[in-house]
Amino acid sequence: MTKIALDKTDRKILAILQSDGRLSNQDVAEQVSLSPSPCLRRIKRLEEEGVIRQYVALLDPDKIGLGLLAYVNVRLEKHSDAAAANHSTARALGVNPSGTSPRADFAVAVEQWPEVVACYAMTGEMDYLLRVHVEDMDHFSRFMMATLLRHPAVLDVKSSFALQRVKDTTALPLV
Repeated sequence: MTKIALDKTDRKILAILQSDGRLSNQDVAEQVSLSPSPCLRRIKRLEEEGVIRQYVALLDPDKIGLGLLAYVNVRLEKHSDAAAANHSTARALGVNPSGTSPRADFAVAVEQWPEVVACYAMTGEMDYLLRVHVEDMDHFSRFMMATLLRHPAVLDVKSSFALQRVKDTTALPLV
């Protein structure tokens, strides 16, 4: 991946937009001491180059009834035929039953599970780390038993639950 060259003004713009992506171009321009046209050109360039990936509204999970946050480590079966072993289960879970790799099948399936808000391929003992938002322990149990553990490639899982949010930011450090 090619690193994009960012000058001091680009970094200021990015810091401002990470803090409040709804600011008008005029407001951003004033904060970085630019006129609106050059500021807008910079923002458009940052969007086109993929530095700014998207603009979103960040929701409070507690206020929408998703009060339980779990981190789930997943270890997959290593054999390429594991995902194809049970075609009916694989199809029901949205897995490609064609005999592709368990990792590929799992990645496709995860995209369809709304409880999983982030999934990372990992180094070490486990293959994936999932961030899972659910209503409560009953919802988590249903997700585990009816979805995750039924995936034909899943060999082992280890779950941890967040007790308290100490830091939770989407802002990246701009060094």
